[in-house]
Amino acid sequence: MKEKLNHILQTEADAIRSIPQDQDFEGVVQLLFTRIHQKGGKVIASGMGKAGQVANNLATTFSSTGTPAVFLHPSEAQHGDLGVIRENDVLVVLSNSGKTREILELVYLSHQLHADLPVVLITGNPDGELVGKATITLITGSPKEVCPLGLTPTTSTTVMTVIGDAITVLLMEQIGFRAEDYARRHHGGYLGEKSRNST
Repeated sequence: MKEKLNHILQTEADAIRSIPQDQDFEGVVQLLFTRIHQKGGKVIASGMGKAGQVANNLATTFSSTGTPAVFLHPSEAQHGDLGVIRENDVLVVLSNSGKTREILELVYLSHQLHADLPVVLITGNPDGELVGKATITLITGSPKEVCPLGLTPTTSTTVMTVIGDAITVLLMEQIGFRAEDYARRHHGGYLGEKSRNST
């Protein structure tokens, strides 16, 4: 059991180290800074299934660190929730396959509403259909899942989360986000208390 556990942890750690760093992370940060912090937009994060859970986490992390963001479920978007998208927003979509039907439909419908809406894609497939529809694409490195069946999103969601964390931290530095700014957004719990005590 210990040997298997070590293999799982090592595989996931190696996947993180293998995330391509020669990508346009700076371009993503500048796009978010311009559209959101200079023009008053927000992040619309979306994904289907496990990738959607990562997108939801990314939205809440953005919001708590000074960048307004919401999660938009791609299916619910087709039943009216698409209206949350406004001018100057940025659509950040996650799809490991790069061809998730619901995300392709979301991008299409979003552009019907706002033709110039920029799309940031986080994917494991550089040849996926979504790549051609994205403004900027960040590739995860296409790691193999640690799931013994090779099916359950495990390693793929780990690297998506790390890429999201990297963007968040780089943007925090860009906007000069401080502990007192965090405290104004996070009033409850241990983190709220810690942020207030550090100001």
